[in-house]
Amino acid sequence: MLLAHARLETSLTLRHGEQILLTLLIPLALLVGLSLLDVLPTGELGDQSRVDWVTPRILALAVMSSAFTGQAIALGFDRRYGVLKRLSATALPPWLLVAGRLVAALVVVALQALVLGIVAALLGWSPSAAGLGYAVLLLVVGTLSFGALGVLLGGALRAEAVLALANIVWFVLLLAGGILMAPEALPGVLADIVVLLPSGALAEGLHDALAEGTLAWGAVATLAGWALAAAALATRTTKLT
Repeated sequence: MLLAHARLETSLTLRHGEQILLTLLIPLALLVGLSLLDVLPTGELGDQSRVDWVTPRILALAVMSSAFTGQAIALGFDRRYGVLKRLSATALPPWLLVAGRLVAALVVVALQALVLGIVAALLGWSPSAAGLGYAVLLLVVGTLSFGALGVLLGGALRAEAVLALANIVWFVLLLAGGILMAPEALPGVLADIVVLLPSGALAEGLHDALAEGTLAWGAVATLAGWALAAAALATRTTKLT
């Protein structure tokens, strides 16, 4: 049942034009543009090329786009049209409804990472081989974290409110959440706050893994903390309709 439900959710996501725009085309455009143009304050790159600096952050953006924004919007409208109510009347237990969506999100993130990785390699990206396993761990934990936040948002508010708020949060985290701008490029206390956000933790963790070959345990702990907190709240606030 889990595989069948996850396969259905994955298929629905990949066939949705707006979802593809959000989860793949926008990250691809940003990856190419930011790798070729000097428009972001990257600080001292050292031995890194620009694409080495940009790619981990675009991977973090891809996770946030699919696991959080796309998940929240899809869940909000599924509730509005009674999809969850009908599914709850089948043999699928409630936990499997959520697990199927998370498995589907992991599949979509894997496809995103593959496509973005190929394009980045064509642009000259050379990740640390020692950090690839760490990057996979961070992508999984990051997907679970953002997925839980997406369920929390999409399961509690009206579909219209979810649509607006999910996109606002996406833009805010993209611009000031540690993705497009490194924490050290942000002013004052904001630099310290950003690394405690799931977006900043994932972006910095992926950068450490893919550029330096090290695992940032603080980033893993931050993402896990957000996942557990969001999941605990979502179990109390998620509504079927």
